[in-house]
Amino acid sequence: MAYTLTILEANQHRFFEMLPKDWQDAIVPFWAAYKDTATIYGFEEEEHIIAGGIVFSTCPPDLFYYKNEAQQWFDKGYLYIGFLFVTEMKRNHNLGTIWLQQLKAKSPKQKFWLLIEEDHLHHFYKKNGFVLKQTLSTKDLTEWLYLYEPI
Repeated sequence: MAYTLTILEANQHRFFEMLPKDWQDAIVPFWAAYKDTATIYGFEEEEHIIAGGIVFSTCPPDLFYYKNEAQQWFDKGYLYIGFLFVTEMKRNHNLGTIWLQQLKAKSPKQKFWLLIEEDHLHHFYKKNGFVLKQTLSTKDLTEWLYLYEPI
């Protein structure tokens, strides 16, 4: 099946409901403050959101601890990709890759950055053109900052 990346303006609540509970807790209470500086893109199938993510032009609420550093990336023209998620029943169908490809195709000159916390995601982002820029560590958490710069 062919998927088309769409802005989920009218279906934001369905996107949030798809996310894991801890992700919902990190974004839903703050969404009113972000909805004018962020866009939710997703794939729908039979009126269900099966994959999606948020593109931020300001520091998202789950990165307040990194706000000053994050602003440096925004100042350089990067947008932040956060909350990229594919429903479990649709995993291993390349939907994450297709989502990223279509996002990049919408704005071919746009630069993106993101942070990951899970080791198993390194390969996914590298195969999708992202480059590891730095490792961020606190006493409780290690995250990796990845950049995408169009050719």
